Amino acid sequence: MLILLSPAKTLDMSPVEVGATQPRLLEDSEKLIKSLRRKSKRALANLMSISDTLAEENLLRFQEFSLPFTRENAKPAGLAFWGDVYRELDAREFSPQEFEFANRQIRILSGLYGLLRPSDLMQAYRLEMGTRLPTRRGKDLYSFWGDRITKLVNADLAGDPSRLVVNLASQEYSRSLQPDRIEGRLLTIHFKEMRDEKYKVIAFNAKRARGKMARLITLEGITDAEPLRDLDVNGYLYNAEMSTENDWVYTRS
Repeated sequence: MLILLSPAKTLDMSPVEVGATQPRLLEDSEKLIKSLRRKSKRALANLMSISDTLAEENLLRFQEFSLPFTRENAKPAGLAFWGDVYRELDAREFSPQEFEFANRQIRILSGLYGLLRPSDLMQAYRLEMGTRLPTRRGKDLYSFWGDRITKLVNADLAGDPSRLVVNLASQEYSRSLQPDRIEGRLLTIHFKEMRDEKYKVIAFNAKRARGKMARLITLEGITDAEPLRDLDVNGYLYNAEMSTENDWVYTRS
């Protein structure tokens, strides 16, 4: 089983003493960095729809990007991201065995790094997958990454008896996959709650639930789909009537 998560804008880059690995698509990341370094502060602000202050901060990050990644200049992605999803995942509280399990199963989709394992070192950045950054490969990051992310997912699925990808990423990041080329089952999870007599996705709560489900899978050592039906995810429960074979809906009142 693989679990797909979106990254987070909020980061905690304080150093940690843990084992780490290198991102596997760094050559592609370097190409993006070269393109982004050529942007002015104003151009970057317009491209990313951010303030001048954030543009200045991120332009500096791109300029300071340097290889090789070490524990002195980078941090494992599973511990560096600290948004709503990752506060619920709370990988910093995993035992070494739990972190090892998470590292086998969790994959983080990234506009800059493509696909990260929790142990993969990363430097601070902000680059959303939906950014319309033109490159030689096309008009945006979806074109830039092409089939590279999907190929890496398939490589990670090789030898996995379940052949299952549990998609807990947002729609923006899920679009970086090519579903028809996934060599296994792609199961997308949705979290909805009753508001105004209708079930709706409440973004903040759904983000937290995605992180909590990834945490529960890790703590309980789940490796196939069926046990997911029994999970209580922050009060969200599997709703058989609203679910289909590859789109499972969890609801709460």
